[in-house]
Amino acid sequence: MKTTDPFFGVGAEAMRHTVKELALAHPPKDTAACLAQVAAFWALPQREARYAAVEWIKRFPAFRTLDALPSYERMIREGAWWDTVDELARFPVGALLLEQRAAVKPEMERWIRDECLWIRRAALLAHQKHRERTDEAQLFEHCLRLAPEKDFFIRKAIGWALREHGKTRPEAVRVFLETHRSKFSGLSIREGLKRLDRSR
Repeated sequence: MKTTDPFFGVGAEAMRHTVKELALAHPPKDTAACLAQVAAFWALPQREARYAAVEWIKRFPAFRTLDALPSYERMIREGAWWDTVDELARFPVGALLLEQRAAVKPEMERWIRDECLWIRRAALLAHQKHRERTDEAQLFEHCLRLAPEKDFFIRKAIGWALREHGKTRPEAVRVFLETHRSKFSGLSIREGLKRLDRSR
């Protein structure tokens, strides 16, 4: 494991199996209970416990509510690395954005301007699993807003977000990148066009 955190040495499959068994034995009754269980995992020092916290959230989609969004934001700030941030961005945060767009969209506008690069990265990756329901205007605006940044994790996230959208709207992504090519890093362009170039 490439981390300075302590860890158990438990593989991903074993971790998910353990979380599944715990979820069957101790299902939360409401959002507050679910978040309390997540917090208990998250408070442990071992890295796999944070993976378990994210897996717990994914197992109980009924409790992914607006009330939980501040907890996800805190976890992203504290996690501060792609292994937990990306999962939180795509699933609980991204799912909330898709299901309750009117309420969550302003929060993503705040996140994309946040001083923490992991919050900005999460705002980008929250669009990733929306396919034909993607808010294309917001996605493209977010990419343009972060285009001047030099951080690898932001540049990579721009490319990934565009590449995922390209699965359903390839021509829109191609035109967007060609129109704004001078604003984006080579990394963002390569990642954004990767599957599009193969489809020609």
